Amino acid sequence: MDQSKITVRYAKAFFSLAKEKKQLDLLKTDVELISTLCKDSADFRLLLESPVVKTSKKIKLIQAIFSKKINALSLSFLELITTNKREAHLPGICRNILNLYRLDQGVKTAVLTTAIDMKPAIIAQITAKLEKDLNAEIELSKQVDPKLIGGFVLRVDDQQIDASIASQLRKVKETLLQSEIK
Repeated sequence: MDQSKITVRYAKAFFSLAKEKKQLDLLKTDVELISTLCKDSADFRLLLESPVVKTSKKIKLIQAIFSKKINALSLSFLELITTNKREAHLPGICRNILNLYRLDQGVKTAVLTTAIDMKPAIIAQITAKLEKDLNAEIELSKQVDPKLIGGFVLRVDDQQIDASIASQLRKVKETLLQSEIK
């Protein structure tokens, strides 16, 4: 079965169950913790992906890692995924669950890329302005890309505003090349 189908199906099933039990906020917190561990710990990823470690041993290790950190429903879900030998898909499942949560709660994601690191006060102002203009809660993540030279690139969902110096220089170059050809 296609990996994306697996992650989407498990994510939808778990999200629906958590919504039915009115535990969406707990689900989000738990999934963020699991997702962070998947990103930050190479050892944990190796455990999930290892064909050598037996399923029973993986379940015991997962219980040891998460038993006091996440709620029982989330722990049961992790055990189910491991029992079904789908634990290698856990990062994708977590990503899809968080996307479903944002969609359900009306939260929009935004990525602000700047040439230099911005002060938290400016980030807070940008977030407040976006929330007001879009009439939605905004999850703003920031990135630094010195290649922009200056300005910013703001991506909200599938829309992008490119107000970077690098982009403006590229446009000037294209204009000059076009006028030179004529």
